Parts: sequence; structure tokens; C-alpha cells
Amino acid sequence: MTLEMLKTQIEQIKLKRNSLIQLLEQPNLGTLRIDVNQALEEMDDLLDEFERVFQEKSQA
Repeated sequence: MTLEMLKTQIEQIKLKRNSLIQLLEQPNLGTLRIDVNQALEEMDDLLDEFERVFQEKSQA
């Protein structure tokens, strides 16, 4: 997988993250809210790690 392909997939993940945020705003989510919150946290961690790794590589 090339770096450009990986960046494209990361952008798709960022777009899908917005869908989770919209879902979280639904008042009738019930216990599913816990899973959506967990998914957002994990997604944010992965996106942060991606940014950190590739920022370090571009500075090296």
C-alpha cells in the first residue's frame, strides 16, 4: 500500500467519523451510545497516531 493510498483511506475514515457524531446526537440511542462513544475514541486515537507517525517521518 502506498502512502497516498493510506492518506486517501484516512480521509475516508475522517468522513465516516462525522456520521458517528451525527448518530451520537440522536436522542433515542439508548445503550448504543456507549458503543458509539467507544468507536469515536478509538477512531480519534488512530487518527492522532497516524498524524504523529507521518508528521515525524516528514520532519526526519
